[in-house]
Amino acid sequence: MKKTVLSFAFLLVSTFTFAQWSIDKGHTKFTFIAEHHGLSEVDGYFKKFDGKITAAKDDLSDAVFEISIESASINTDLEMRDNHLKSEDMFNVEKFPAITFKSTKLTKVSGNKYKMAGNITIKGITKPITLDVTMNGPMAHPNPNNKIPQLGIKATGTIKRSEFGIGGKLENVMVGDEIAIRATGEFQKK
Repeated sequence: MKKTVLSFAFLLVSTFTFAQWSIDKGHTKFTFIAEHHGLSEVDGYFKKFDGKITAAKDDLSDAVFEISIESASINTDLEMRDNHLKSEDMFNVEKFPAITFKSTKLTKVSGNKYKMAGNITIKGITKPITLDVTMNGPMAHPNPNNKIPQLGIKATGTIKRSEFGIGGKLENVMVGDEIAIRATGEFQKK
């Protein structure tokens, strides 16, 4: 009986084929925008990251997105500010070198618009987040010499920096608590 159950489990697993999609780093960017002194906005991005999508269905309705960002790669085009953002009271990049996201559910809203639920971890603190997603594809690469299927993504949402212990002593009048996040990019099927 035990042998039959194991054989059935192996057969069941082997009938499902999971496609992997890798992130195209040359066409992807993870950005954020913070309110500054109630006067303007400051934006920045992360230079180093990796990511993949795993899905069993061709329409990617069961897709799981996994992203890892190197927190020390933060860039706001001002070295003094970047150094402060890397410090202990902000991202504490020495203790927490990665920011991660893993999706838990992708729900179609209409056309190519989706809601993506998932968990984001910053400074060792994990919180649920829902992103608005535009997904273009999957489709054939427009270059006829490249037969690899492509997928384009734009995801937007907000987080509260205080919920992740970022800038604990920093007054909201200095830097707003609500941070807009935006990810745009492309994935290629492996």
